Amino acid sequence: MLRPMPRMPSRLNRTEMSMRDKIWQINWSLIAVLTSISAIGFATLYSAAQGSMEPWALKQMVRFAIGIGLMITVAMVDLRFWMRHAYTFYGIAMVLLVAVEVKGTVGMGAQRWIDIGFIQLQPSELMKIALILSLSRYFHGASIQEIGRPLFLIPPLIMVFTPAALVLKQPDLGTAMMLVLSSGALFFMAGVRMWKFVLVIAGGMGAVPVAWQFLREYQRKRVLIFMNPEDDPLGAGYHITQSKIALGSGGVFGKGYMMGTQSRLNFLPEKQTDFIFTMFAEEWGMMGGLVLLGLYALLMAYGYAIAMRCRSQFGRLVAHGITTTFFLYFFINTAMVMGLVPVVGVPLPLISYGGTAMLSLLLGWGLVMSAYIHRDVPISRRGMSDD
Repeated sequence: MLRPMPRMPSRLNRTEMSMRDKIWQINWSLIAVLTSISAIGFATLYSAAQGSMEPWALKQMVRFAIGIGLMITVAMVDLRFWMRHAYTFYGIAMVLLVAVEVKGTVGMGAQRWIDIGFIQLQPSELMKIALILSLSRYFHGASIQEIGRPLFLIPPLIMVFTPAALVLKQPDLGTAMMLVLSSGALFFMAGVRMWKFVLVIAGGMGAVPVAWQFLREYQRKRVLIFMNPEDDPLGAGYHITQSKIALGSGGVFGKGYMMGTQSRLNFLPEKQTDFIFTMFAEEWGMMGGLVLLGLYALLMAYGYAIAMRCRSQFGRLVAHGITTTFFLYFFINTAMVMGLVPVVGVPLPLISYGGTAMLSLLLGWGLVMSAYIHRDVPISRRGMSDD
Protein backbone atom coordinates (compact mmCIF):
# COMPACT_ATOMS: atom_id res chain seq x y z
CA MET A 1 0.00 0.00 0.00
CA LEU A 2 1.05 3.61 -0.53
CA ARG A 3 1.67 4.84 3.02
CA PRO A 4 1.62 8.57 3.81
CA MET A 5 5.02 10.09 4.50
CA PRO A 6 5.44 11.24 8.12
CA ARG A 7 5.82 15.00 8.51
CA MET A 8 9.18 16.24 9.75
CA PRO A 9 9.13 18.88 12.48
CA SER A 10 11.96 20.91 10.96
CA ARG A 11 14.47 20.99 8.12
CA LEU A 12 17.23 19.96 10.54
CA ASN A 13 15.33 16.84 11.59
CA ARG A 14 14.49 16.13 7.95
CA THR A 15 18.21 16.17 7.11
CA GLU A 16 19.21 14.02 10.07
CA MET A 17 16.41 11.50 9.58
CA SER A 18 16.22 11.56 5.79
CA MET A 19 18.01 8.25 5.20
CA ARG A 20 15.96 6.44 7.84
CA ASP A 21 12.76 7.96 6.48
CA LYS A 22 13.67 6.98 2.92
CA ILE A 23 14.21 3.38 3.97
CA TRP A 24 10.87 3.44 5.76
CA GLN A 25 9.18 4.86 2.65
CA ILE A 26 10.46 2.16 0.26
CA ASN A 27 7.38 0.64 -1.35
CA TRP A 28 7.87 -3.04 -0.61
CA SER A 29 4.51 -3.91 -2.16
CA LEU A 30 5.75 -2.63 -5.51
CA ILE A 31 8.96 -4.64 -5.12
CA ALA A 32 6.87 -7.72 -4.31
CA VAL A 33 4.91 -7.35 -7.56
CA LEU A 34 8.13 -6.89 -9.55
CA THR A 35 9.57 -9.99 -7.88
CA SER A 36 6.45 -12.04 -8.60
CA ILE A 37 6.55 -11.17 -12.31
CA SER A 38 10.26 -11.92 -12.50
CA ALA A 39 9.77 -15.25 -10.69
CA ILE A 40 7.32 -16.26 -13.41
CA GLY A 41 10.05 -15.37 -15.89
CA PHE A 42 12.64 -17.52 -14.10
CA ALA A 43 10.29 -20.52 -14.08
CA THR A 44 9.44 -20.06 -17.75
CA LEU A 45 13.10 -19.78 -18.75
CA TYR A 46 13.81 -22.92 -16.72
CA SER A 47 11.10 -24.68 -18.70
CA ALA A 48 12.40 -23.26 -21.99
CA ALA A 49 15.74 -24.95 -21.28
CA GLN A 50 13.84 -28.22 -20.65
CA GLY A 51 14.42 -28.30 -16.92
CA SER A 52 17.83 -26.64 -16.69
CA MET A 53 19.03 -23.45 -15.02
CA GLU A 54 21.44 -22.98 -17.90
CA PRO A 55 21.75 -21.10 -20.14
CA TRP A 56 18.99 -18.60 -19.29
CA ALA A 57 17.29 -18.90 -15.89
CA LEU A 58 20.37 -18.63 -13.64
CA LYS A 59 21.79 -15.62 -15.50
CA GLN A 60 18.41 -13.92 -15.39
CA MET A 61 18.16 -14.47 -11.62
CA VAL A 62 21.61 -12.94 -11.08
CA ARG A 63 20.68 -9.94 -13.21
CA PHE A 64 17.45 -9.49 -11.28
CA ALA A 65 19.30 -9.53 -7.94
CA ILE A 66 21.71 -6.89 -9.23
CA GLY A 67 18.84 -4.91 -10.72
CA ILE A 68 16.87 -4.85 -7.45
CA GLY A 69 19.94 -3.54 -5.64
CA LEU A 70 20.40 -0.82 -8.27
CA MET A 71 16.68 -0.01 -8.14
CA ILE A 72 16.72 0.59 -4.38
CA THR A 73 19.90 2.65 -4.72
CA VAL A 74 18.30 4.83 -7.41
CA ALA A 75 15.17 5.19 -5.26
CA MET A 76 17.18 6.48 -2.30
CA VAL A 77 18.85 9.23 -4.35
CA ASP A 78 17.17 12.62 -4.14
CA LEU A 79 14.83 13.19 -7.09
CA ARG A 80 16.42 16.60 -7.66
CA PHE A 81 19.71 14.87 -8.48
CA TRP A 82 18.07 12.97 -11.34
CA MET A 83 16.52 16.18 -12.63
CA ARG A 84 19.77 18.16 -12.52
CA HIS A 85 21.65 15.45 -14.44
CA ALA A 86 18.87 14.39 -16.82
CA TYR A 87 20.51 15.96 -19.87
CA THR A 88 23.86 14.39 -18.93
CA PHE A 89 22.30 10.92 -18.91
CA TYR A 90 20.65 11.65 -22.26
CA GLY A 91 24.02 12.71 -23.70
CA ILE A 92 25.70 9.52 -22.46
CA ALA A 93 22.93 7.40 -24.02
CA MET A 94 23.34 9.28 -27.32
CA VAL A 95 27.10 8.67 -27.30
CA LEU A 96 26.48 4.96 -26.74
CA LEU A 97 23.98 4.87 -29.62
CA VAL A 98 26.57 6.44 -31.92
CA ALA A 99 29.17 3.98 -30.61
CA VAL A 100 26.90 1.13 -31.74
CA GLU A 101 27.20 2.45 -35.30
CA VAL A 102 31.00 2.59 -35.02
CA LYS A 103 31.87 -0.69 -33.30
CA GLY A 104 28.66 -2.38 -32.27
CA THR A 105 28.22 -6.15 -32.08
CA VAL A 106 26.07 -7.75 -34.77
CA GLY A 107 23.52 -10.33 -33.66
CA MET A 108 20.52 -11.83 -35.47
CA GLY A 109 21.16 -9.56 -38.45
CA ALA A 110 21.12 -6.33 -36.42
CA GLN A 111 23.83 -4.12 -34.95
CA ARG A 112 22.36 -3.16 -31.57
CA TRP A 113 24.83 -4.16 -28.87
CA ILE A 114 28.16 -3.07 -27.40
CA ASP A 115 30.30 -5.81 -25.86
CA ILE A 116 31.70 -4.56 -22.55
CA GLY A 117 32.86 -7.96 -21.33
CA PHE A 118 30.43 -9.05 -18.64
CA ILE A 119 27.33 -7.99 -20.56
CA GLN A 120 26.15 -7.20 -24.07
CA LEU A 121 24.95 -3.62 -23.55
CA GLN A 122 22.02 -2.44 -25.67
CA PRO A 123 22.11 1.39 -25.58
CA SER A 124 18.63 1.73 -27.07
CA GLU A 125 17.18 0.27 -23.84
CA LEU A 126 19.04 2.87 -21.78
CA MET A 127 17.84 5.61 -24.11
CA LYS A 128 14.21 4.80 -23.22
CA ILE A 129 14.92 5.83 -19.62
CA ALA A 130 17.25 8.73 -20.45
CA LEU A 131 14.71 10.20 -22.88
CA ILE A 132 11.97 10.16 -20.26
CA LEU A 133 14.27 11.92 -17.78
CA SER A 134 15.31 14.62 -20.26
CA LEU A 135 11.77 15.30 -21.51
CA SER A 136 10.50 15.43 -17.93
CA ARG A 137 13.12 18.01 -17.08
CA TYR A 138 12.37 20.05 -20.19
CA PHE A 139 8.64 20.23 -19.45
CA HIS A 140 9.07 20.65 -15.67
CA GLY A 141 7.69 24.01 -14.60
CA ALA A 142 6.70 25.01 -18.14
CA SER A 143 3.53 27.06 -18.30
CA ILE A 144 0.57 26.30 -20.54
CA GLN A 145 1.46 29.39 -22.59
CA GLU A 146 5.00 28.11 -23.18
CA ILE A 147 3.83 24.63 -24.12
CA GLY A 148 1.31 26.18 -26.50
CA ARG A 149 4.05 27.86 -28.56
CA PRO A 150 5.16 25.67 -31.52
CA LEU A 151 8.80 26.82 -31.23
CA PHE A 152 8.91 25.59 -27.62
CA LEU A 153 8.26 22.03 -28.86
CA ILE A 154 11.10 21.94 -31.40
CA PRO A 155 13.92 21.00 -28.92
CA PRO A 156 12.00 18.06 -27.38
CA LEU A 157 11.01 16.84 -30.84
CA ILE A 158 14.69 16.82 -31.81
CA MET A 159 15.47 14.95 -28.57
CA VAL A 160 12.93 12.28 -29.57
CA PHE A 161 13.51 11.78 -33.28
CA THR A 162 17.34 11.86 -33.25
CA PRO A 163 17.74 8.68 -31.15
CA ALA A 164 14.69 7.15 -32.85
CA ALA A 165 16.41 7.56 -36.23
CA LEU A 166 19.64 6.01 -34.90
CA VAL A 167 17.73 3.05 -33.44
CA LEU A 168 15.76 2.59 -36.67
CA LYS A 169 19.05 2.39 -38.57
CA GLN A 170 20.32 -0.54 -36.43
CA PRO A 171 17.61 -1.73 -37.51
CA ASP A 172 15.21 -1.95 -34.55
CA LEU A 173 11.74 -0.84 -35.58
CA GLY A 174 10.11 -1.96 -32.32
CA THR A 175 12.35 0.11 -30.05
CA ALA A 176 12.14 3.13 -32.34
CA MET A 177 8.35 2.91 -32.15
CA MET A 178 8.48 2.70 -28.36
CA LEU A 179 10.70 5.78 -28.12
CA VAL A 180 8.22 7.78 -30.20
CA LEU A 181 5.07 6.44 -28.49
CA SER A 182 6.31 6.85 -24.91
CA SER A 183 7.54 10.36 -25.75
CA GLY A 184 4.17 11.17 -27.29
CA ALA A 185 2.52 10.14 -24.04
CA LEU A 186 4.82 12.52 -22.13
CA PHE A 187 4.00 15.37 -24.52
CA PHE A 188 0.30 14.75 -23.85
CA MET A 189 0.82 14.59 -20.07
CA ALA A 190 2.78 17.85 -20.21
CA GLY A 191 -0.22 19.62 -21.76
CA VAL A 192 0.39 19.65 -25.52
CA ARG A 193 -2.91 20.25 -27.32
CA MET A 194 -4.61 17.36 -29.11
CA TRP A 195 -4.77 19.09 -32.50
CA LYS A 196 -0.96 19.08 -32.65
CA PHE A 197 -0.96 15.30 -32.24
CA VAL A 198 -3.51 15.08 -35.05
CA LEU A 199 -1.19 17.09 -37.31
CA VAL A 200 1.81 14.90 -36.46
CA ILE A 201 -0.16 11.68 -36.99
CA ALA A 202 -1.53 12.96 -40.30
CA GLY A 203 1.97 13.90 -41.41
CA GLY A 204 3.26 10.50 -40.38
CA MET A 205 0.55 8.72 -42.33
CA GLY A 206 1.34 10.85 -45.37
CA ALA A 207 5.01 9.86 -45.08
CA VAL A 208 4.26 6.11 -45.01
CA PRO A 209 4.97 5.59 -48.75
CA VAL A 210 8.34 7.29 -48.34
CA ALA A 211 9.18 5.38 -45.13
CA TRP A 212 8.25 2.11 -46.86
CA GLN A 213 11.15 2.60 -49.26
CA PHE A 214 13.61 2.79 -46.37
CA LEU A 215 12.46 -0.39 -44.63
CA ARG A 216 14.59 -3.51 -44.88
CA GLU A 217 13.21 -6.36 -46.94
CA TYR A 218 12.48 -8.52 -43.89
CA GLN A 219 10.63 -5.61 -42.25
CA ARG A 220 8.41 -5.23 -45.31
CA LYS A 221 7.71 -8.95 -45.22
CA ARG A 222 6.67 -8.72 -41.56
CA VAL A 223 4.12 -6.04 -42.38
CA LEU A 224 2.77 -7.98 -45.38
CA ILE A 225 2.66 -11.23 -43.42
CA PHE A 226 0.79 -9.45 -40.65
CA MET A 227 -1.95 -8.78 -43.17
CA ASN A 228 -2.01 -12.43 -44.30
CA PRO A 229 0.25 -14.92 -42.41
CA GLU A 230 -0.92 -17.82 -44.60
CA ASP A 231 0.93 -16.37 -47.60
CA ASP A 232 4.26 -17.77 -46.36
CA PRO A 233 3.62 -20.17 -43.44
CA LEU A 234 7.07 -21.76 -43.65
CA GLY A 235 8.97 -18.53 -44.25
CA ALA A 236 8.23 -15.03 -43.03
CA GLY A 237 4.94 -16.15 -41.49
CA TYR A 238 6.43 -19.10 -39.58
CA HIS A 239 6.90 -17.26 -36.27
CA ILE A 240 3.38 -15.93 -35.94
CA THR A 241 1.80 -19.13 -37.30
CA GLN A 242 3.55 -21.29 -34.69
CA SER A 243 2.75 -18.73 -32.00
CA LYS A 244 -0.98 -18.90 -32.76
CA ILE A 245 -0.87 -22.71 -32.78
CA ALA A 246 0.81 -22.76 -29.35
CA LEU A 247 -1.59 -20.20 -27.90
CA GLY A 248 -4.61 -22.11 -29.15
CA SER A 249 -3.33 -25.47 -27.96
CA GLY A 250 -2.96 -24.13 -24.40
CA GLY A 251 -6.72 -23.78 -24.01
CA VAL A 252 -8.18 -22.45 -20.79
CA PHE A 253 -5.88 -24.08 -18.21
CA GLY A 254 -2.87 -25.07 -20.33
CA LYS A 255 -1.02 -28.31 -20.88
CA GLY A 256 0.90 -28.11 -17.62
CA TYR A 257 4.30 -26.85 -16.55
CA MET A 258 7.07 -28.06 -18.88
CA MET A 259 4.48 -29.93 -20.96
CA GLY A 260 4.11 -27.54 -23.90
CA THR A 261 4.61 -29.47 -27.12
CA GLN A 262 5.27 -26.53 -29.48
CA SER A 263 8.07 -25.23 -27.28
CA ARG A 264 9.62 -28.53 -26.20
CA LEU A 265 9.71 -29.82 -29.78
CA ASN A 266 11.29 -26.50 -30.87
CA PHE A 267 8.50 -25.54 -33.24
CA LEU A 268 8.17 -22.23 -31.40
CA PRO A 269 11.01 -19.84 -32.33
CA GLU A 270 12.64 -17.37 -29.92
CA LYS A 271 10.80 -19.00 -27.02
CA GLN A 272 13.16 -17.46 -24.45
CA THR A 273 12.82 -13.88 -25.75
CA ASP A 274 10.16 -12.40 -28.02
CA PHE A 275 7.73 -15.35 -27.92
CA ILE A 276 8.06 -16.32 -24.27
CA PHE A 277 4.46 -15.26 -23.54
CA THR A 278 3.29 -17.84 -26.08
CA MET A 279 5.28 -20.54 -24.32
CA PHE A 280 3.90 -19.47 -20.93
CA ALA A 281 0.32 -19.44 -22.23
CA GLU A 282 0.73 -22.88 -23.81
CA GLU A 283 1.75 -24.32 -20.44
CA TRP A 284 -0.65 -22.36 -18.22
CA GLY A 285 -3.47 -21.54 -20.61
CA MET A 286 -5.68 -18.50 -20.76
CA MET A 287 -6.00 -18.39 -16.96
CA GLY A 288 -2.24 -18.25 -16.49
CA GLY A 289 -1.98 -15.50 -19.08
CA LEU A 290 -4.68 -13.49 -17.30
CA VAL A 291 -2.85 -13.84 -13.97
CA LEU A 292 0.33 -12.47 -15.54
CA LEU A 293 -1.54 -9.62 -17.21
CA GLY A 294 -3.21 -8.91 -13.86
CA LEU A 295 0.20 -8.52 -12.22
CA TYR A 296 1.23 -6.13 -14.98
CA ALA A 297 -1.99 -4.15 -14.46
CA LEU A 298 -1.33 -3.98 -10.70
CA LEU A 299 2.17 -2.67 -11.34
CA MET A 300 0.78 0.00 -13.65
CA ALA A 301 -1.77 0.98 -11.01
CA TYR A 302 1.08 1.54 -8.55
CA GLY A 303 2.98 3.62 -11.10
CA TYR A 304 0.09 5.90 -12.04
CA ALA A 305 -0.99 6.26 -8.40
CA ILE A 306 2.53 7.40 -7.50
CA ALA A 307 2.50 9.86 -10.41
CA MET A 308 -0.74 11.43 -9.21
CA ARG A 309 0.61 11.87 -5.67
CA CYS A 310 3.81 13.69 -6.70
CA ARG A 311 3.92 17.37 -5.83
CA SER A 312 6.51 18.24 -8.50
CA GLN A 313 5.77 18.11 -12.21
CA PHE A 314 9.12 16.41 -12.83
CA GLY A 315 8.20 13.54 -10.50
CA ARG A 316 4.76 13.21 -12.08
CA LEU A 317 6.15 13.12 -15.62
CA VAL A 318 8.89 10.61 -14.74
CA ALA A 319 6.45 8.25 -13.03
CA HIS A 320 3.93 8.59 -15.88
CA GLY A 321 6.63 8.10 -18.51
CA ILE A 322 8.19 4.99 -16.96
CA THR A 323 4.79 3.40 -16.31
CA THR A 324 3.62 4.13 -19.86
CA THR A 325 6.84 2.68 -21.30
CA PHE A 326 6.30 -0.46 -19.23
CA PHE A 327 2.73 -0.68 -20.56
CA LEU A 328 3.98 -0.38 -24.15
CA TYR A 329 6.44 -3.23 -23.53
CA PHE A 330 3.89 -5.82 -22.50
CA PHE A 331 1.05 -4.52 -24.70
CA ILE A 332 3.12 -4.64 -27.91
CA ASN A 333 4.67 -8.01 -27.04
CA THR A 334 1.40 -9.76 -26.18
CA ALA A 335 -0.39 -8.18 -29.16
CA MET A 336 2.51 -9.23 -31.39
CA VAL A 337 2.45 -12.92 -30.42
CA MET A 338 -1.33 -12.96 -30.89
CA GLY A 339 -1.02 -11.55 -34.41
CA LEU A 340 -2.73 -8.25 -33.54
CA VAL A 341 0.30 -6.16 -34.56
CA PRO A 342 3.30 -6.96 -36.81
CA VAL A 343 6.27 -8.80 -35.28
CA VAL A 344 8.64 -6.02 -34.18
CA GLY A 345 10.91 -7.71 -31.61
CA VAL A 346 9.78 -6.11 -28.33
CA PRO A 347 10.56 -8.29 -25.27
CA LEU A 348 8.05 -9.17 -22.55
CA PRO A 349 9.18 -7.04 -19.55
CA LEU A 350 10.92 -8.91 -16.71
CA ILE A 351 10.02 -12.23 -18.37
CA SER A 352 12.02 -12.37 -21.62
CA TYR A 353 15.69 -13.27 -21.39
CA GLY A 354 17.90 -10.21 -21.69
CA GLY A 355 20.23 -8.31 -19.38
CA THR A 356 20.02 -4.70 -20.56
CA ALA A 357 16.23 -4.73 -20.84
CA MET A 358 15.77 -6.06 -17.31
CA LEU A 359 18.32 -3.72 -15.74
CA SER A 360 16.95 -0.65 -17.54
CA LEU A 361 13.38 -1.49 -16.49
CA LEU A 362 14.39 -1.92 -12.85
CA LEU A 363 16.34 1.34 -12.99
CA GLY A 364 13.20 2.95 -14.37
CA TRP A 365 11.10 1.61 -11.50
CA GLY A 366 13.80 2.88 -9.15
CA LEU A 367 13.10 6.36 -10.53
CA VAL A 368 9.37 5.82 -9.96
CA MET A 369 10.08 4.83 -6.36
CA SER A 370 12.33 7.86 -5.96
CA ALA A 371 9.40 9.99 -7.12
CA TYR A 372 7.27 8.28 -4.46
CA ILE A 373 9.80 8.73 -1.65
CA HIS A 374 10.32 12.42 -2.57
CA ARG A 375 6.72 13.06 -3.63
CA ASP A 376 6.24 15.97 -1.20
CA VAL A 377 9.50 17.75 -2.13
CA PRO A 378 8.79 20.90 -4.19
CA ILE A 379 11.29 21.36 -7.03
CA SER A 380 12.08 24.62 -8.83
CA ARG A 381 12.74 24.78 -12.58
CA ARG A 382 16.48 24.51 -11.88
CA GLY A 383 16.08 21.32 -9.89
CA MET A 384 16.44 22.92 -6.48
CA SER A 385 14.04 22.78 -3.55
CA ASP A 386 11.54 25.61 -3.22
CA ASP A 387 11.84 25.47 0.57
